[in-house]
Parts: sequence; structure tokens; C-alpha cells
Amino acid sequence: MSIVRAKKHLGQHFLKDQNIARKITESLLPVTKGVLEIGPGMGVLTRHLFADAAFTVLAIDIDRESIDYLHEELPEHKQQIIYGDFLKSDIRTFYQEPFSVIGNLPYNISSQIFFKILENRELIPQVVCMIQKEVAERISAPHGNKTYGILSVFLQTFYDIEYLFTVGEQVFDPPPKVKSAVIRLIRNKREKLDCDERLFFNVVKTGFNQRRKTLRNSLKPIISPDFTSERLSLRPEQLSVDDFIVLCKEIETFNNLKASEK
Repeated sequence: MSIVRAKKHLGQHFLKDQNIARKITESLLPVTKGVLEIGPGMGVLTRHLFADAAFTVLAIDIDRESIDYLHEELPEHKQQIIYGDFLKSDIRTFYQEPFSVIGNLPYNISSQIFFKILENRELIPQVVCMIQKEVAERISAPHGNKTYGILSVFLQTFYDIEYLFTVGEQVFDPPPKVKSAVIRLIRNKREKLDCDERLFFNVVKTGFNQRRKTLRNSLKPIISPDFTSERLSLRPEQLSVDDFIVLCKEIETFNNLKASEK
């Protein structure tokens, strides 16, 4: 087997530049021993990872052709190359201890992968990944930036995010129509929110669903008409993570007070 055929429905664009591959794998900090690679494809990153004794590596891919190719190319690592769907997998089947995630993520499911990582954030203290440049800029954007959105807030709540470098189209086969970028996420010290987590996620999602409106208007479906806050006069992209947390605490306090008056 000489090559793996890139499949459009899987969003596959195989990295072929060894220098970029080395640069990506060297961006992994020695935060954990265990490392999970999502979507190894033809194994350009995988080979560099297996060559680094600092890490114990597993690679998972939903593409059976990729798995067969890698089993043939890297027979000594066959047990570490797994056929499966990361999005549907139980995270703890990979490692019981915290582990890092790395990968050239398919553009079409990168957001879903990030939400899965968020759900399992206590087990994933580090992520190094290559994604669409536009998404990388959005995720790493500070509040007040027009690209700052739902995923920016959710990820920045629990991770410090660093935009590492931009990657051109020509280093892939087939080349994508857009540029890519590599980012690194490191788990921050926020163990839990100072407000109800479900309310926080609901407020952020509801606010950004009508991002051109002020929060006073966009949050009407989930807050009492009597509730007031100075933050309601702002649009969602103007609020930092801490601002959203404070707003949710204010909503909780108001709701509890109303409940006690009944």
C-alpha cells in the first residue's frame, strides 16, 4: 500500500511537510506522558511522536484505510494505532491518567472535537492542533474582537490559548482552499465556575445566537424582565469570561431572591 486516498467526507488533507510536522510535535510541552493523536492519516505526525521517548503515544482514526496503511508501515506500533471514532469514544479507554491531545484536525468536525475535549477537560490538560486559520483566530481572539464567539468563551474559560504559527495550503495533499494554523491549549487553574455551569453555557450560547443585539434583548428568553445588570447594555463579544461569570451570578442571585419571596 503506497498512499491513503484522501476522503472529502472525512475532511482529510494530509500533511506532507516534515519540517512543519516536526514543528507541530515539538510544540507539545512535557505536561503529560500520555499523548493521543486524533486522525493520524498517513502518519506524518505519528512517526515523529513515536520517535520521542518522552511520550507514550496512541493514535486513533475513523478511516479504516488509514489504519491498515499505518499498521503496514509501522508494524512495531500496531497496538498503539486504533480504529475508532474519537467523538463517540469513552475518553477513559485511552488513558486513566491525564493525557495530551494532538492532531491535524478535520475542519468539518474541529468544533465537535473541542466540545468533547471541554467535556473531559480534567483529563486533557494540553491540546496542540492544526485547524483552519479562521477558527484558530476565533478561538484565540480576546473579548472585544469581532471574531470572538461561543467557542472562544467556552475554551478560554478553562484553557489558556496560544496561536503558534500559520501554515500555508501547499504543505497538504490535497491542498485545502484556506490557510491553517497551529494552536496550543493549556488547562488553566479554574477548577469550577463561580456560578451554575448550565446557566453559564446557556447565557453564552443564547447571547451569541443574536450577537448584534445587546444582551438585554438577546437574553430575553432566559431572564426575568425585572432583572437588571450594567452588562445587559453590552453585546456578547464585549464580555470577557469573567464578565459572563459575574453576569450569571447576578442572574442566580436575582432568581433566588425572587424564589424566596414566593
